[in-house]
Amino acid sequence: MPLFFCRLVPPRSTFPFDITPDERDVMMRHAEHWRAQAKQGKAIAFGPVLDPKGPFGIGIAEYQTEEELRALWDVDPAVASGRGFTYEIHPMPSVILREAQAGRSDQTND
Repeated sequence: MPLFFCRLVPPRSTFPFDITPDERDVMMRHAEHWRAQAKQGKAIAFGPVLDPKGPFGIGIAEYQTEEELRALWDVDPAVASGRGFTYEIHPMPSVILREAQAGRSDQTND
């Protein structure tokens, strides 16, 4: 199944350092949206990246088509909020994955 690199672009370069209470609520719903996809095995990894040029969100996802993934981004609470979040989707023609490690926990650092 095809893999995709996803990038969530926040509404301003100072986000999340000056996040408002409303934006925090939106981001909590955004995380739940993708956490549900992870539980289904579709979202492989998602999380924030603190790039000095401006933070953004990153995701690696596995879907049959880009259109299927795009439909999930269109209803993502961050994008659908109308607060200026946008996203990019880039197909990944090949991926090298590490082998599973015995005894590894699948916990996140939420």
